[in-house]
Parts: sequence; C-alpha cells; structure tokens
Amino acid sequence: MEYRKLGRTDIEVSTICLGCWALIGGHTWGPQDRDESAATIRAAFDAGINFFDTAPAYGDGESEALLGKALADVRKDAVIATKVSGSQLAPEDVARSCDRSLRLLGTDVIDLLQVHWPRADIPLADTLGAMQRLQEAGKVRAIGVSNFGTSYLGEAAELARIETNQLCYSLLWRAIEHEIQPLCTAGEIGILCYSPLCQGLLTGKFATVDDVPEGRARSRLFSKDRPQARHAEPGCEAEVFAAVDETRRIAEGLSLPMAHVALAWLLARDAVTSVIAGARNPEQARQNARAGEVKLPASTIEELAAATDEVKAHIGPNADMWQTDSRMER
Repeated sequence: MEYRKLGRTDIEVSTICLGCWALIGGHTWGPQDRDESAATIRAAFDAGINFFDTAPAYGDGESEALLGKALADVRKDAVIATKVSGSQLAPEDVARSCDRSLRLLGTDVIDLLQVHWPRADIPLADTLGAMQRLQEAGKVRAIGVSNFGTSYLGEAAELARIETNQLCYSLLWRAIEHEIQPLCTAGEIGILCYSPLCQGLLTGKFATVDDVPEGRARSRLFSKDRPQARHAEPGCEAEVFAAVDETRRIAEGLSLPMAHVALAWLLARDAVTSVIAGARNPEQARQNARAGEVKLPASTIEELAAATDEVKAHIGPNADMWQTDSRMER
C-alpha cells in the first residue's frame, strides 16, 4: 500500500480509503449485516488501509458508531475523516455536530473534519471559523471540504487552511478536470475521490443500462426520466456503456480486474491523494486494497482517458452528479 500526505499536513493516509456509507445498507445499498460490516472494516485495516471516511448523514450517525467500535483497539493507527452536514453549518451547530461525532466514534480527536456540502445562506467564514476553533481546542487535526466548486473553494482557501476537497471523480465522471482540479493542484489541496467506481458501473457488474438499480441510475449520466432523478437532462447512457465496454477491454488486455484499473487511473491524476472505495464484505475491502498497488503505464492512462472523453464532454464542467443547477457554486 502506498501512503501520501493529507494536504500539507504530516498525516499519512493510504491511497485507498474505505468509504463507510454502504456499510450501513439502506435504500440505496440494500440490506447489510452489521457483523460483516465490522469485519469489512478490520479486513481493510489489516490489508494496509489506514484511512476511513464517514459522515453523520450515513445512517444518522450509525456509520460513525460502527466505525468507532470496529477501530477502537487500533485507533492510534487509523485516520478517520467525517463531516459536518449542510444543515449544521451555523457555528453553534458545527460544534454540536463535532461533539456528537466524537462521541459516536469513541475518540477524542477527528483527524479530518469536512464540510459535507456548501450552503449559500450561511457565511463560509462563520462555518470555517467554528472549525478552526475546534482545531485550536484539539478536537480536529485538519480541515477539509467536500463538493466545493471553484468559487466556494477559492473563498474557503482564503479563510482557512483547507487540506482536501472531497469530490466525485472517476473515469466516467471527470467534470472536475475542467476547473476544480487545476485549482486544487495550484493550492496544494488534496483531492479525495468519492464514487471512484461510479456506483459499480466501473466494476463491470452491470452489462446494460437496464441492469442498473433505480437508486444508482439517478445521476446526470442517466435520463431525467429515471426514478429518483433530480436533474432535467437526457443523460448519455449509450456513451457511458460504450466507455464501460472499452474500459473492460483495456483491463482484460492487462489481465487486471476492471475496478483495479479504474482506481489506479485515478491515483495517477493530478492532486489526487486517495480514492474512497466502498466495500460490503471483507473480500471486497481486500480487493480494493490490492488496487492501490497497481501502477499503469502512461500509454494506458492516456488510452483510458480517450475511452471516456466523450462522456466527459457530454457532462461538461458541472461537477454536481445529481442536479443540473449545481449546489457546488453560488
């Protein structure tokens, strides 16, 4: 496993991070056994993954509690990232949210506290000021943001030391490459990539668009007519599955799992610190960890980009995967 610095801190994190949303199941992910979830966390840790990402919004704190219990005896060797929900960005709410997360996680410090989504009606200075006070009090080691477009990110970087921006980024979702990624590179802000396998599309498990479950077919990649869709766009379903087929072909040529190739491609991109890969069982966690060891030739990295250029062009610079009117910009 490779480890990289978290932003400009001395915190070393694995290039593969375990995302802890799917571990609590629910409407999007389906039923999930809690004992298997705990075993998945430990399998990830044993495989060299020391970085774990959760949020209060994942099961109303259930994910945080599960993670805290599973890592209790190895807490000093783990790096835990959690968030402050968009509904909790007023200064007094930030403090309460942090204290609740500390309690649920069973720890006295959060390694990385992130703003989950920006919010236009609460001054960013107020939110980040509250987070800085938590940092000064020793409750938070580093401050990050999530889903911040260029305007929000530029303002945040002027107000506080922002170490990371957690963004949706994958071979099939490259919208951040237009404007946000260059800003992160210039500001030495590490990118944490969520949905790096595009909710399973880049694992090859879905052969056609009709195989994709409703909860995973509501992004702007899919038609506005899909159940639960919150956008007003036609999508680019044919282009997506053509790109999936080409990615599968390239992976087969390398004799590597498609998911490993997709994760390794991300780790070769500018400013990327770690990719947040979910897992539902121990073997999936171990497989994700192995992806962190894959190094792709430069020619393959270019070939994969070319395979998904048409999807990138269709989506454009709006990095909000779910809505036409981006919440990531003012």
